[in-house]
Amino acid sequence: MITLSHESVCDMNDLTLPTQRFSHSADTLRQIARDMLQYAQQQGATACAAEVSDGLGQGVTVRQGEVETIEYNRDKSLGVSVYLGQKRGNAHTSDFSPQAIRDSVDAALAIARHTANDDCAGLPERELLATEFPDLDLYHPWLLNVEDAIALAKDCEQAAFDTDTRIQNSEGATVHIHEAQFVYANSLGFVGGFPSSRHSISCAVIAGKEEAMQRDYWYSEARAASDLLPAINIGRIAASRALRRLNGRKLDTMQVPVLFEAPVAASLLGHFVNAVSGGSLYRKSSFLLDQLGQPVFSANIHLDDVPDIPRGLGSGAFDDEGVATQRRAIVEQGVLQGYFLSSYSARKLGMKTTGNAGGNHNLVLRPGELDFDGLLKKMGRGLLVTELLGQGVNHITGDYSRGAAGFWVENGAIQYPVEEITIAGNLKEMYRHIAAVGNDVLAQGSRRCSSILIENMMVAGQ
Repeated sequence: MITLSHESVCDMNDLTLPTQRFSHSADTLRQIARDMLQYAQQQGATACAAEVSDGLGQGVTVRQGEVETIEYNRDKSLGVSVYLGQKRGNAHTSDFSPQAIRDSVDAALAIARHTANDDCAGLPERELLATEFPDLDLYHPWLLNVEDAIALAKDCEQAAFDTDTRIQNSEGATVHIHEAQFVYANSLGFVGGFPSSRHSISCAVIAGKEEAMQRDYWYSEARAASDLLPAINIGRIAASRALRRLNGRKLDTMQVPVLFEAPVAASLLGHFVNAVSGGSLYRKSSFLLDQLGQPVFSANIHLDDVPDIPRGLGSGAFDDEGVATQRRAIVEQGVLQGYFLSSYSARKLGMKTTGNAGGNHNLVLRPGELDFDGLLKKMGRGLLVTELLGQGVNHITGDYSRGAAGFWVENGAIQYPVEEITIAGNLKEMYRHIAAVGNDVLAQGSRRCSSILIENMMVAGQ
């Protein structure tokens, strides 16, 4: 990473992202992976897997109209897993030289020799490996030089300042580019990989003065720069979100319906994914143990894991173990239909991998019929949550307690901003009492989520 002062910007032509995007070709990465596997087997490994990656990035942050940081990075990584029967060892390096490859394999083998047998360790079953590799349109280089990135970040921040004179300060606007390619191979004969990109524009600003200040932000993230929101729009949204929080009030403690705005509603899906992922299940550290085939949400909830969305941030033809991915209904009419399992966690549970080594793919909450205003009207009187604070979630019991900020709603309309409150409940009950899901779908990251209305929660105020 290189961080430079504003004075250095005029000399930054050498940091412009190169036309030759990666340091190594895909063929070179494949050959390195094959060399690792061959050497590991020569040294006695009964099975092995290797992943080789190469990436680059550029980030520019502007604050108060001045360049604050310029970052440029090139990364490469090589990892190997070896098995001696059911003993496993891992090693990593960023050195692609032949000697480093051999040293990494030797280190992994040394670890395996001193590791206890694990009857669930091993590569996935051969018949589950991907054999088809559709083009999911995941790689879109953004040929943006430093000067143009600075101009874009300045436009984003200035749009926020131009929105209202009450926007007094800024935490900055950032334009970030990331591109990478990788190859995964194992001793079952699988070799696969692809290039991908992930670009973003973000802005965070502060409205008001002194003790009355409020901060908020907005961002857009996509595989292709053409799919990002315009930088000016991002700045304006960040400003409007900060402005609407001015003159916040406190609430009395009460039990009322709570509407989670789409950006924070996605966190509710995150807690669910954690609860039905293999590691939590076989360790018995989940509040949703033994719930397969049982209703865990209200009947209006449908969740799908969709790995083949073109340009999706969670898309891929295979998971981290080379297992073919597939579309799956995870929750249908509130009933839990499937878990998120790797080969290892599946064996621990006496089940079969779901192609989710590495986590969920594009987790899609099917939208409801109501728009955001319709959800407010359905709630009538209650709390709209637009920000969550703290980490008060117990994934073993499901107990949920988070600091929050948002707006008080009466007669289906927003009345005033509220702050310094806590919302509390239990995720089991919260999921089962989802009254409605909106159609205001927001795709930020690998979860596509709308606003979610929960029938009743404890709101603790003054």
